[in-house]
Amino acid sequence: MKINVRSKSLVAIAASALALTGSLVATSANAAGVSSEHRAVCGTPDPGSMRCHSQVIVGSDHVTPATSTTPSGLSPAQIKSAYAFSASSTLGAGKTIAIVDAYDDPHAEADLSVFSSQYGLPACTTANGCFAKVNQTGGTSYPRTNAGWSLEISLDIQWAHAIAPGAKILLVEAKSANTNDLFAAEDYASAHATYVSNSWGGSESSSETGWDSHFTTSGVSYFVSSGDSGLPAQYPSSSPNVISVGGTTLTFNANGSLNSETGWASGGGGCSTYESASSAQAAFESLCGTKRSTPDVSLDADPASGVSVYDTVRYNGQSGWFVVGGTSASSPMWAARSAASGAQVNSAYVYANNISYRDITAGGNTGGCLVGYDLCSGRGSWTGATP
Repeated sequence: MKINVRSKSLVAIAASALALTGSLVATSANAAGVSSEHRAVCGTPDPGSMRCHSQVIVGSDHVTPATSTTPSGLSPAQIKSAYAFSASSTLGAGKTIAIVDAYDDPHAEADLSVFSSQYGLPACTTANGCFAKVNQTGGTSYPRTNAGWSLEISLDIQWAHAIAPGAKILLVEAKSANTNDLFAAEDYASAHATYVSNSWGGSESSSETGWDSHFTTSGVSYFVSSGDSGLPAQYPSSSPNVISVGGTTLTFNANGSLNSETGWASGGGGCSTYESASSAQAAFESLCGTKRSTPDVSLDADPASGVSVYDTVRYNGQSGWFVVGGTSASSPMWAARSAASGAQVNSAYVYANNISYRDITAGGNTGGCLVGYDLCSGRGSWTGATP
């Protein structure tokens, strides 16, 4: 049944409203009134390039990332409890999750080992066959290091492993953040994994439909972060061939139990200017008419309820344990939850009755989180241990 949850006039107002600025430092406040300043990990991209979507909590100087020798962000156990995910250490066994990012993180494997040890996760190393790192063509001549993208890489691989600790992790490093390099890495990833996560994006362009072919390998599930600056839609999140993953805010009670999940004010979303909705989305909702609407789904992304990430590549002079958010966090977690299910999670799967969703009905970006599908959280967050 087709669902139209808001009038076209309201959509037009939301689409034209001012989203949160792309300033380096912003503030998130969760439902408990806790305010956490954060900044975009990756700066403004060069023309023809993409930006990573991670956001890091900063300290009292409002600029320098806040780090510590022990983790202070959410743990894998807290995330799994909030969504009633299984805690089994074999989830995702037999599956491979590819992480596509730009530049090299020379300490990716070592930092993943520290993260795994901290949280009692199975080791994921080259030696035991769980972890592999390649460049965009599958080789071992890695690109130069970029501190911002290294923090992004640490977030992606550590949280993919946290949610699906039995799955293999394939890190594919593009030579740069240029679209040509990232799509070359995408092609390699989709030829060697059945779940591919992409925590990056940029403004839409009239040429983007020509790039959609990079997300069409049979049997592969593609996930893309929807962005961290509200509306409008970004690419490749707006490709109808991917699952666009938006962001929410989690708050907890004093005893550690989940209090609420609401939409994140900076979560990406909106109607695509150039892309048409997939047939499954078009049959389910018509919020953007015949155009692609984003996101499809959501999960925790607000830095105010950010996750713990360990990174020893010095970012802005800091290394150690960071608290990181952004839809860069929700995308690899969705990819991992999908690998844990063993299903191909594409548009048809998301818009059918295969997933138990928590409908997010409060908070959110200028699109608003209301009952049913919306431009804030899509269908909502995945909950439950099965399938």
